[in-house]
Amino acid sequence: MKAVRWRSAVSQSPFESDHMGPPTGSTSLPRVFAQPQLAQLQRQSVVRHAAATAIEQEVMVDAIPDSLLRAGDDQNSMRGHFERMIRKAQADICAAVEEVDGCKFRQDAWTRPGGGGGITRVMQDGNVWEKAGVGVSVVFGKMPQEAYRAATGTNKSNGASKDDMVPFFAAGISSVMHPKNPHCPTMHFNYRYFETDEWNGIPAQWWFGGGTDITPSYIDEEDQRHFHGVYKRVCDNHDPAYYPKFKQWADDYFLNKHRNERRGLGGIFFDDLRDKPREEIVKFSTEAVNAVCESYLPIVKKHRDDAFTQKEKEWQQMRRGRYVEYNLVYDRGTTFGLKTGGRIESILMSLPLTCRFEYCHEVAPGSPEADLLDACTNPRTWV
Repeated sequence: MKAVRWRSAVSQSPFESDHMGPPTGSTSLPRVFAQPQLAQLQRQSVVRHAAATAIEQEVMVDAIPDSLLRAGDDQNSMRGHFERMIRKAQADICAAVEEVDGCKFRQDAWTRPGGGGGITRVMQDGNVWEKAGVGVSVVFGKMPQEAYRAATGTNKSNGASKDDMVPFFAAGISSVMHPKNPHCPTMHFNYRYFETDEWNGIPAQWWFGGGTDITPSYIDEEDQRHFHGVYKRVCDNHDPAYYPKFKQWADDYFLNKHRNERRGLGGIFFDDLRDKPREEIVKFSTEAVNAVCESYLPIVKKHRDDAFTQKEKEWQQMRRGRYVEYNLVYDRGTTFGLKTGGRIESILMSLPLTCRFEYCHEVAPGSPEADLLDACTNPRTWV
């Protein structure tokens, strides 16, 4: 069976990337989520559908503005701080990946008439990576009151007309990297910030979300101790409860329920994070995204020249098939985007360039492939 070849670009909006929320009207959330997480996801599902319908069409530009905020916005606000953080992270991560690969990212940029925009960087058919993309975006929009109440948990409207819309802001960075060598893992990360304006006398609301996770085709326990160890250290620097909580959340989230197996070996994942002051949480998000290169690139450098067989390459493409299954069937950001008519190339940014599907494929007991399946079915503790 031939490998399937996909072509797509990186996300242009945090609402069209991984993990931004379930599709409109969805009530089928994974049973494995704890009750507080269910409440968070249910609230945000309404917000993200409403937000999508209020985002303006992008306009491609040749020159990238110094800031994607609106003219007159406070550059020293959390909005300005987060935009600068994700743009620096994009530049730093792309530069580090280019140094390892030897090829350059293609860059596209766009703005929107009412404010906001994004920068897309894609490397395809490189020396080390089959496909790698890193995108940042800043979005301004308006949401219906229903969405605002769902997001904030308040029923207040202070006498506003039922047609009044609540202004919101969102910014995010998202990336997926698929290497060529089957002994090099795929890696994904996404970090984002969401904020509503003060509206009709009701205070503004805000939260953070994100995470980094790893998807190998073959297990190297030293690699996993390194990757998870980096993110445990990052979490412990801010709250010792973060790593066990966010690792479990990642293990629960990245589940192909129809196969009862995870798409990979997890990492950290969090959403609706607002349990500390914004200044503290943005420091955590910043350290987490800045740890991407430290956690991932040494593993790629270690294995990029490993010898591999045709069978091992086919197994990698089989695992990428599972990646595709998850993203098209369960990923809330993907299904949300497909149902709301978003930009298809951006929605499908996470798909690998090639993948493979075989009928009734079975692995040999005791094989490295069987070991990976066991780890994907029964998540392990790495650190």
